[in-house]
Amino acid sequence: METNSTDWRYTVMPAVFTWLKESESGALEIDFAATQKYAADILKVKGKGGSRMGGLVGSGTLGENSYLSAKQRLSLLKALSVVAKEYNVPLISGAAAETKEELANIVKELATVGVDTVMVMPPKTQETPSDEEMFAYYELSAKAAKEAGITIMPYNNPDAAGYHALSTDILRRLAALPEVTALKISTIDVSIIETLMLENKDLKILAGVDTVTVHAGLAGACGGITGVGCIFPKASVTMQEYVNNGEWAEANKISQAMNSISYLDAQPLLMEYLKFAFGIHHNDTTGGLRTLGKKLTQEQIDDVRARYLLAKERLELLSLID
Repeated sequence: METNSTDWRYTVMPAVFTWLKESESGALEIDFAATQKYAADILKVKGKGGSRMGGLVGSGTLGENSYLSAKQRLSLLKALSVVAKEYNVPLISGAAAETKEELANIVKELATVGVDTVMVMPPKTQETPSDEEMFAYYELSAKAAKEAGITIMPYNNPDAAGYHALSTDILRRLAALPEVTALKISTIDVSIIETLMLENKDLKILAGVDTVTVHAGLAGACGGITGVGCIFPKASVTMQEYVNNGEWAEANKISQAMNSISYLDAQPLLMEYLKFAFGIHHNDTTGGLRTLGKKLTQEQIDDVRARYLLAKERLELLSLID
């Protein structure tokens, strides 16, 4: 199958969930078949303008990345690479490490299972690296990517606990590396995107928070990575179509319709919240509650359900439910 965009960076891409099942011993294990099916179902959906998701993001924050072993992550991505190839889209995954040498090895490993672009997160260190240390960390990952025949995407996620922020100066320097295909900016402060784009209009920046898709587009982002789009793909793709066409009023209608559930994408428990909402959407709340992460309280479950139903009601009025 062919995508409807000549450049996947000008689309929105789903950060898919990793579906789990109980093994004979009662432990949770990856349900590869279910994960592949749901990923394929999302990639099949077209927006009102006829385009589809332009890439597939696997084993990310929403894919329970931090709870999986290295072996599980590689097995999962190998399974998702089959889906990505079927729909002719790049497979994207994340990587982070304490040292630049460890990170370089991870990048090379990901390339062996079909990953095309690695979202490289800042180092997992307690002390904040100097700018030179931070640049060296990314520079070595870029060299590893070049050797493996893939690309990297520096991932700035200053709003999430545990990740060091990338300075604007570092982002500028990283964007100049030939192995860097785009920058991923996951923050509600879209002025970072605007500042970078004012200095270099040719930069490729992807938004990483669903609440600011339209605002990031106005600031200069060319595409995005979505969690809510896994639940409401037609709405997410259509919103990106409007953003790409500069139809801001229409894009904003969709953003407002999804506001109640997009809010969850910017919370510490975004994976647990959105995975449960996905389960509600597919009448599989039991599966939606299977997670290696934190167990939701009844109050949290009720809140997610109410937010999901409100977004669904609003999107139905816009004829954007699949």
